[in-house]
Amino acid sequence: MKRRSRRAGLWTLRSSAVGKLYQAAKDEKTVHARALRLLRSWLSPQQRGDFDRKGYFDVVGCDTGKRYRIHRGSSANVHEIDEYGWLGTGRCFVPLGGLAQGDVMLAQKIALETDESRALCVANSFPGPVGWRLLGRRPLEGRASCVRVHPT
Repeated sequence: MKRRSRRAGLWTLRSSAVGKLYQAAKDEKTVHARALRLLRSWLSPQQRGDFDRKGYFDVVGCDTGKRYRIHRGSSANVHEIDEYGWLGTGRCFVPLGGLAQGDVMLAQKIALETDESRALCVANSFPGPVGWRLLGRRPLEGRASCVRVHPT
């Protein structure tokens, strides 16, 4: 009796592992998974690390040299970054068509790095994050709720 239950347990374990492997392979073939793989292949090692850990990556505009942060998302996900690393004005520009999130972020990256002025001409602007913080504290990386406060 024990031998049969051990085999049943092994069978359940194997079928569970095979099921998970099958699901992972199936997930990798989705439009969204392929789009994220393509995006990651275009990112530098630094950008890829930031994207994997924090959900965003930074790019530098080709015309002005400004830095922009592209957050995971497909609209209203681009912010200017000032010299102190604070999030500033938001930019919303999206390619036409119902594209996957990774494809939208890749298009935004390429647009800012190759034709920044044209991308900004079509972008809708919105105010950066608004919030309060104590003077004299350093910004916490990746916290959108903090804004720079000028001492008066």
